[in-house]
Amino acid sequence: MAIPYSAAATAAAAFSHSSLRQPHPLHLTRSGLVRVPAGKVAGAPESHARKRNRSTRPVTALAMRDSKSTSSITGDSWEELVLNNSAPVLVEFYASWCGPCKMVHRVVDEIAQEYSGKLKCFTLNTDTDLHIAEDYEIKAVPVVILFKDGKKHQAVFGTMPKEYYVAAIEKIL
Repeated sequence: MAIPYSAAATAAAAFSHSSLRQPHPLHLTRSGLVRVPAGKVAGAPESHARKRNRSTRPVTALAMRDSKSTSSITGDSWEELVLNNSAPVLVEFYASWCGPCKMVHRVVDEIAQEYSGKLKCFTLNTDTDLHIAEDYEIKAVPVVILFKDGKKHQAVFGTMPKEYYVAAIEKIL
C-alpha cells in the first residue's frame, strides 16, 4: 500500500525526532549497510523491540534513476576515469537509499550538461564501493568532490544550491 507523500514526510519527521533519543538502527560496515535489531540497541525499550524488530526482513536498495549526463563508476574504473583523467572531474558520492542524494543528482545532471567538454561528471555508489569512500574519509552522503590532475581539490558536503557547486567548479577551471 502506497503512503501519500505528506504522510510519509510526517512519518519520517517522527522517526528522525525519536532517533534523537535512541541510536540509529542502521550501521555502515565494510560489507554495506547493516540493520541492527531494535532489541540489540542499547537503551531501546522492550515495546520498541517488539514493534520495530525487522531484522528478518531484507533491506532493499532501489535504483536512483537513469542519467544521460553522468556516468556511474566503480572501484575498478576509479583510477582510469578519475585519477588519470587530464580534465577536471566531479564525482558525486551517493547511496541508493539516500533522499538528499536524489536532489543532488538533479543538480549534478544540470551541471554535467552545462559544462560538457570542460568537466567530466561521475557518480559513485558508496554502498557498493565502500573502500573508495573510506579512502576519501566520507562518513555521510551526499558528497561532491572535485578532482584536477588526479588530486582532490574541493569537497561539497550535503545538499547545496546549484550556485554553490558552480562556484566550486569555476575555481578549478
